[in-house]
Amino acid sequence: MPYAVTRDHVRLYFEEAGLGTPIIFLHEFAADHTNWEPQMRYFSRGHRCIAYSARGYTPSDVPPGADVYTYKHFYTDALAVLDHLGIEKAHLIGLSMGAYSSLQIGLNAPERALSMTLAGVGSGSSLENLDAFRRQCVANAEQYERIGSVEVAKATREAPSRIPFLLKDPRGHADFYAALARHSAQGSANTMRSFQGGRPSIYTLTDAIRKVPTPALIICGDEDDNCIEPSMFLKKHLPASGLAFFPKSGHVLNLEEPALFNEMVERFIALVEAGRWPVRDPRSMG
Repeated sequence: MPYAVTRDHVRLYFEEAGLGTPIIFLHEFAADHTNWEPQMRYFSRGHRCIAYSARGYTPSDVPPGADVYTYKHFYTDALAVLDHLGIEKAHLIGLSMGAYSSLQIGLNAPERALSMTLAGVGSGSSLENLDAFRRQCVANAEQYERIGSVEVAKATREAPSRIPFLLKDPRGHADFYAALARHSAQGSANTMRSFQGGRPSIYTLTDAIRKVPTPALIICGDEDDNCIEPSMFLKKHLPASGLAFFPKSGHVLNLEEPALFNEMVERFIALVEAGRWPVRDPRSMG
């Protein structure tokens, strides 16, 4: 099995397909590398595509201590996969947790990103509710430790932002939660406690975000309530960003609306590679 090794010696399982300009896919908390399969099959027709499972998600390693699951570990892990493959720059496509990590690469290593697709980004960012969100992350981590992934998957399958997926594609929704039930409970608990519960709110990063030169496509489902305002915030402050809302859609955009997602991202990447995705012209600002 192919693995990249991080600075702290964690092995990350990855898969790749295709040839061309590289694309790396960064998955959400409830997913793993397999949830990018519709995109791996589509984009590998014209690009070198890489999907990997984050630390804590088998078949990648599951370190025992929560202290090595911070947001810094997660975004530098993506860079470790690129380094292992000898890739200097890539298009970053991230969903939720993966979108946050993609944004952190844009903030801290912009020279590694050809573009950023930030889908379902920013949940838990509200400063007003930040303490409550972090307490809930701790409670969620304890739930994983207490009852395990199978029971957590049963309890969370009808979370509000997942209902549009259930209504549109019950079969795909069932497959998604069957996969979630197989995740490492320890890895999920550690990720929830340290990454989800410890990452800075994007609203505290305004000055840094305004300096990010990387072309960005922000995608949000219009029924993904926790991500709507953060997506609009990023559109306002990321200089070279565009924003798209998917109608009647929730959080799992790449699986819920795979054709629309692929079409939108393909057009974005084509414009970036043609040099036609510029910083916003000041004349367009009212």
